[in-house]
Amino acid sequence: MFEAKSSRKRLGEELVERGLITKEQLWEALRTQSKTGDRLGVVLVRMGVVSNHDVDGILGICPSVSLDSIDSTLLKTVPEQLIRKYQAVPVKRDGQTLTLAMADPSNVLAMDDFRLILGCEVEPVQVSVEEIESAIQKHFGIPQFDKAFDDFDLQVAADEEDEQDDHNLVDDAPVVKLVNSIFLQAIDMNASDIHLEPQESGIRIRYRVDGVLREIAHLPRKIRPAVISRIKIMSEMDIAEKRVPQDGRIPLKAGTREIDLRVSTLPTTYGEKVVARLLDKSGMQNYRIEQLGFQPENLKKFRSALRNAYGMLLITGPTGSGKTTTLYAALNQINTIERNIVTVEDPVEYMLVGINQTQVNVKAGMTFAAGLRSILRQDPDVIMVGEIRDGETADIAMRAAITGHLVLSTLHTNDAAGCVGRLVDMGVEPFMVSASLLGVVAQRLVRRICTECKGSYQLPEHAPERQFMGLDATAPVTLYRGAGCTRCGNSGYKGRVAIHEVMMVSPALRPLISANKPADVLKQKAVEQGMITLKADGIYKVLEGITTVEGVMRVAYVGEE
Repeated sequence: MFEAKSSRKRLGEELVERGLITKEQLWEALRTQSKTGDRLGVVLVRMGVVSNHDVDGILGICPSVSLDSIDSTLLKTVPEQLIRKYQAVPVKRDGQTLTLAMADPSNVLAMDDFRLILGCEVEPVQVSVEEIESAIQKHFGIPQFDKAFDDFDLQVAADEEDEQDDHNLVDDAPVVKLVNSIFLQAIDMNASDIHLEPQESGIRIRYRVDGVLREIAHLPRKIRPAVISRIKIMSEMDIAEKRVPQDGRIPLKAGTREIDLRVSTLPTTYGEKVVARLLDKSGMQNYRIEQLGFQPENLKKFRSALRNAYGMLLITGPTGSGKTTTLYAALNQINTIERNIVTVEDPVEYMLVGINQTQVNVKAGMTFAAGLRSILRQDPDVIMVGEIRDGETADIAMRAAITGHLVLSTLHTNDAAGCVGRLVDMGVEPFMVSASLLGVVAQRLVRRICTECKGSYQLPEHAPERQFMGLDATAPVTLYRGAGCTRCGNSGYKGRVAIHEVMMVSPALRPLISANKPADVLKQKAVEQGMITLKADGIYKVLEGITTVEGVMRVAYVGEE
């Protein structure tokens, strides 16, 4: 994002006028900027209130050059330090003219330096900072990671003939820098999880970005013990214990962002595997249900359910489907001074102002059921249970829902209708489910098409996708996909959006639930009353150009109806 042409006030006013941010969010961003010195656009994106695309559009950043076709030979003639210093990348040289992609094309000093080094005239082309950084990362790597690895490699090579134990290595500065760089790179790439997987030849590092794992590096075997031990020390685990799984937590701060890493180890054939989930605490406080990707009709139903004074609203889906985000957005929606909102969670992923959050501690006897019993003595108006895992918790939650409390929770089922059978299997009587349940929201996450490289294409006749989408075999259909660019890491996708299935428990559904009818009967009745299925919502977002048909088909269960 480039802000040389626009002052802080001008950019902020434009964003407010377009309705992209509120005045309160602008003032909060300006206060943050005064402390960090970052660009206003960068601060707003980190807050999660606008996207890079929104800011770049206002500032008029429209790249007229592709950074996918950079002349690598030309790059070798320019010092890497200069490219990083000025955020400028030489793209091509045509005779005595150099095309220079720059975040700030008004930087005369940068152009002079490139002119002196290459001995030619410079033609600047304006490109967003994000694309510049992606190109630098692609051709030169991430400096902190590369330098940390090189330093560590030299350290180990110097003592290669000596037998070193974990304690000798974990306190050395090189391994500290290496582990920190692994975490920081994951944060820069907006990864949701970090995987460190021991293999016979070394250790593989993968990041989950937009729901898909990407291999980032493969480190030598000699590095493995020190890296794993360093992470265990940071997570306050027992580094001497390698035979059983362990769990820990690492709080990090990256600029203005507060990141919480939930770390888990698992003994495998070649050593301990480590997975760290990244939770960004900075953006959840202002998250709203309007940002969740609901269709207008589904959003209306969801809001209606949240206006109830009592009853239970459940969010269902597999692990990593965004259930917690939906719950927290719902709490933000109903969080007022008149309401006493209490939660019991495992773990408390994000801290929300004005809400009383309780952490489960099984070793101390603080289970979901025990916490829920105590909450009922705290005069609550709204209760949020992180997850219903057993019959006891389900029974207490149901009774709370029919005695004057609004209860929000999550459950692991494939679709909305399957939620009823799951509760009955836990031991809850069908008439209790019928009396207490307001509605169920089933959801999945699909990848968004990158807006920078998005393009249309005609779906071929008789393509398998036509059958999945219920389309005529030969009718012309225009769909969209990303070609791949530096901004999206050549994947064609950037970010994720949810697809939903909102089943409200209507008077027609309650007797079917009381009679313990199968899930397919409940689903058929709900569809007859206007429920949009997961598959239908996914197809809607495909036709709208939000995601791809492959992305929707990739999500488990959606194609089975």
